[in-house]
Amino acid sequence: MTLPMIQIEDMDIKLKLDDLILNVLYVKSGYFYRPMPKHSHSQASYELHYIPSGKGHLIANGRRYALTPGTLFMTGPEIEHEQIPDMSDPMLEYCIFFEIVSGQSAPALKEEGSPHTEQLSQWLLDTPFWIGSDQENLMPLFDMLARETMLQHIGFHAMTVNILELIVSRMIRHYYEDRTTLPIAPIKTLNDRRLVTIENSFLYEYHSITLHQLAQRIGLSTRQTERTIHKQYGMSFQHKKLQIRMEAATELLLTTDQTIREIATSLGFATPERFSHSFKDYYKMSPSTYRHTTQPFDPLALN
Repeated sequence: MTLPMIQIEDMDIKLKLDDLILNVLYVKSGYFYRPMPKHSHSQASYELHYIPSGKGHLIANGRRYALTPGTLFMTGPEIEHEQIPDMSDPMLEYCIFFEIVSGQSAPALKEEGSPHTEQLSQWLLDTPFWIGSDQENLMPLFDMLARETMLQHIGFHAMTVNILELIVSRMIRHYYEDRTTLPIAPIKTLNDRRLVTIENSFLYEYHSITLHQLAQRIGLSTRQTERTIHKQYGMSFQHKKLQIRMEAATELLLTTDQTIREIATSLGFATPERFSHSFKDYYKMSPSTYRHTTQPFDPLALN
């Protein structure tokens, strides 16, 4: 069976979830033919993931989970995660990336503990990470979404909004019976295009991106960009860039035979000595010691 593909990037879409307004940054689909590097999203940002076919593994905050057809998961603010496909059966993923742009908190519950009065917005805010199997039959909704965006008949924008609201609401319904609760995510806002640019720059260009380059891309001064980064990640540009480079360094040390010099070059360090000094300062051990004393992670091993 051929599954429909979805690509929504430039359409202005705002969803209502109780007292929250969700700004949809993009909706995408695609097959995984290589791992998605470890990354996390800024405060107030969430990704809804649905796997309709294929297999793989998710690593989220150091734990691994099998991904099979029908798997749903939500990754919210500061949840480190990476997706690793099974190359014998690459997985297809539908992904909805959104941020909360208004509504500071959900209304108080009228009857504590009652599933009928619990607010979906509160569950979203209280649960920055959740994974489980689809119990709400979401695939027909993704089929409808693909059809609306492809044909673009009269009223398709309103239909797109309605379908996405259904998908997000039905996803969050899963939390009530079986949810993994992590610290509540603080609510902040950021221009949608700037947020996508910042996230992608750190994800794909951590080895070379500079504060000046990022500021030019998002149309702010370097001072404003620095403040924006700190607001979204709780750290400076340099600290965030270093964090991602160090995470990439550990991956290369444990999964490749590259020399320290080769790794330093691929991460954008001027010299192996500078890389080693930064690594030791960050992890309290040298790269060589880390490589020889840390057990490599096997993404295909199940719990």
